[in-house]
Amino acid sequence: MEQFMAGKPNPPAGGQIKQLLRLHQQGAGKKHIARTLGISRNTVKTYLDKITTAEWEIEDLLCLDDPVLSQRLHAGSPAYKDPRFTYFTDRLDYFTRELAKVGVTRRLLWEEYRAAAPDGYGYSQFCYHLSRFMNARRPSMVLTHHPADKLFIDFAGQTLPITDPQTGQVTQCQVFIACLPYSDYSFVMAVASQRIDDFIHALVCCLTALGGVPKALVPDNLKSAIVKTSRYEPHVNQALEDLANHYLTTVVPARSGKPKDKALVENQVKMIYNRVYATLRNQVFFDLDSLNRAIAEKVAEHNQTRMQQKPYCRTERFLAEEKPLLGPLPSTRFELKYYSRYKVAQNNHIYLGADKHYYSVPYAHIGKTVQVIYTRSLVRIYSEGALLTAHPRDPRPGRYTTNAEHLCSQHQHYLERSPEYYLGRARRAGPALAALFEKIFSQDRYPEQLYRTCDGLLALSRKADPEAFSRACRLALEHQNYSWRFIDNVLKNKMTDPDEADDSKQLPKHGNVRGRDYYQQTLKL
Repeated sequence: MEQFMAGKPNPPAGGQIKQLLRLHQQGAGKKHIARTLGISRNTVKTYLDKITTAEWEIEDLLCLDDPVLSQRLHAGSPAYKDPRFTYFTDRLDYFTRELAKVGVTRRLLWEEYRAAAPDGYGYSQFCYHLSRFMNARRPSMVLTHHPADKLFIDFAGQTLPITDPQTGQVTQCQVFIACLPYSDYSFVMAVASQRIDDFIHALVCCLTALGGVPKALVPDNLKSAIVKTSRYEPHVNQALEDLANHYLTTVVPARSGKPKDKALVENQVKMIYNRVYATLRNQVFFDLDSLNRAIAEKVAEHNQTRMQQKPYCRTERFLAEEKPLLGPLPSTRFELKYYSRYKVAQNNHIYLGADKHYYSVPYAHIGKTVQVIYTRSLVRIYSEGALLTAHPRDPRPGRYTTNAEHLCSQHQHYLERSPEYYLGRARRAGPALAALFEKIFSQDRYPEQLYRTCDGLLALSRKADPEAFSRACRLALEHQNYSWRFIDNVLKNKMTDPDEADDSKQLPKHGNVRGRDYYQQTLKL
């Protein structure tokens, strides 16, 4: 190293040394060997003197491999035999520990080193040897990826703008990037933010665009995906777990602070900056849809660009070797789930705060705390692990979504009241009551009054003799009096059939009877 830095030529390689030995063995002189091999005569003399001094046999040296022969004849770099190097390596652990501290730089360590060793290395040599040892302590591993095995997920550090056409206000959009490491096939999409709903939406669009599902999703430790980072057991966001269960895959977060675990997606981000960001920098977009269409075109070009040192592009390898191995997409699109716990109110409804809307629960669970899982279209209510009910989600605030079966019998009766409801019950009770109810509802009166009248008549029908009640209804129809009180008085006074009652009682025979002729004579007068 020191010789090279001083401008001296590099030593001959092992193959050239063997040619030198063969020429010497054939009797060639030092000048001839130097001219033939293009090296100096002193170099030829140095090698021959070294062989003679060590008493090595030329035949044995020619049998050695080139690297072994070169190592045997070269004493090694003088830099590593320098006493300064020994002093430096003895303090290497100290240098490494100090560099990890806040504010400690290599310049500061070198200044302290030179204060303790005035004849030590200069700053460039100090940094060179320190870097060599630190890199040796951090070897890099080559990761082997299998087709359809993983999907790396990340957000780019830079944003892309959209402009409001009305106000001119510019909004910066986050850019979602995903990469299949085996084929290096990429997917890019702009979203409004890195919130969980936008993140899940982008991931669903990504899987749909791929046309299948990999065995594992590998997100970075962004807050939308990982609730709590951990080297061994990171806490994955519930929404991302739900998505993984829906698509029959799993989530394997990248290790915190280990960017090499997802080096491919990090490299994709750099290429996307060059092939998407840079090419779109002079265009103005007024909404996310137009921005994403432009991004999709540029990403398609990126995936179809021939890769360096490879005879294929990303799209070709993805379609040929990876897409057929992806898992199938489910028949239904994933919807983001939200989780809450609510207490069932006395009116057997829960209040969903997100919509300010009320949803009914079976009345037997009044006062219990239930778990509510809701999506964009559906609200599910659970108690002790059992599904109690499900309602279509209604975003209208202040409204009630009620299933009549959830109410107690009294409340069900109250809600079911209508002319059709009462007419149906009257027909089951008998034709006379049905005819009476039809007359009742033909009146122009407040419905609540009519319903109460019907409730009273139904109550009378359950208590009174059926025949007597039917006759009372017919009597009410004859007199066009459809009130509950009239029917009740008829039944109480036993006025259901007065004609039959008079005929059944025979008057006693006596002489004080005026007869029919008397009354006819009276009428003539």
